[in-house]
Amino acid sequence: MMAMMEKYANNLEQLVDERTDQLQEEKKKTEALLLEMLPRPVAEQLKRGHKVEAESYDLVTIYFSDIVGFTSMSAESTPLQVVDFLNDLYTCFDSIIGHYDVYKVETIGDAYMVVSGLPIRNGLIHAAEIASMSLQLLEAVAEFKIRHRPNDRLFLRIGIHSGPVCAGVVGLKMPRYCLFGDTVNTASRMESTGQPLKIHCSLQTKEILDSLGGYHFQERGLVPMKGKGDQRTFWLVGEDPDARARRTKERTERRGSRALNKYLGMLKSVTNLPGVRSSLKSRGLGLPRGSLPRSSSLESPKRLRFASGAMLEQHRYHR
Repeated sequence: MMAMMEKYANNLEQLVDERTDQLQEEKKKTEALLLEMLPRPVAEQLKRGHKVEAESYDLVTIYFSDIVGFTSMSAESTPLQVVDFLNDLYTCFDSIIGHYDVYKVETIGDAYMVVSGLPIRNGLIHAAEIASMSLQLLEAVAEFKIRHRPNDRLFLRIGIHSGPVCAGVVGLKMPRYCLFGDTVNTASRMESTGQPLKIHCSLQTKEILDSLGGYHFQERGLVPMKGKGDQRTFWLVGEDPDARARRTKERTERRGSRALNKYLGMLKSVTNLPGVRSSLKSRGLGLPRGSLPRSSSLESPKRLRFASGAMLEQHRYHR
């Protein structure tokens, strides 16, 4: 009888192990998909069941870009070729922006929108992040090859602008993190009134970049913009190598600091597990109950399994 019970317990343990691993794997996939749709801080709030309220930001920098001649190129290409081209291009873009403190808001056809300065505020660094990113994207475009039209050169038109926005999650079935405000419209106008292979920069963004130092501009003059009249604008033409190296180092340090904070948060979760807590207490390192966040409920089946196994061993010993 006890042999049958032990065999049943072992089978049950294996089944619980498999189901728990499957559940953990599905949870990782869901979280990865959520992080593709929303900024990490916003996604973390939703995972915890918190409501994400719309929030106003006093100053951010927005990037818009567009492919010059995309409509005519699409008309001369098959749908599959267009999809492959955009996938190649945006894969290239995504690999570049991943090195900067920015968030890709959306891509609509050949339009590409990026923002810096939210949902986590970063002082005035947002303007430098967008400016340096824009310069690197132009460098990448100069070497980009269109697979089905290898002899054609790609022309990108970029516009950047800084100002206040309101941001929030819109939608239930397919939630999106959206930006609202006149700053979005102005950034879009900066792109549409720009020129191929140039970065069209507003006066507001230029003033921030001047205060940070290390960027070079050419004045374009007054440009008529729909609903805004004549606007004084500039071309962003370069960045000092020393300034770029310094910003890259500072960016790496900020990322390292965030990674360390995330690791410490995970460490706190681990030390809150019952077995670890009792071990710490036995060494005089106990932490007061409730001082750390509870572990994930997904670990409960394994804890129950360990408890059942211990009870079975105890029963066999007394027998």
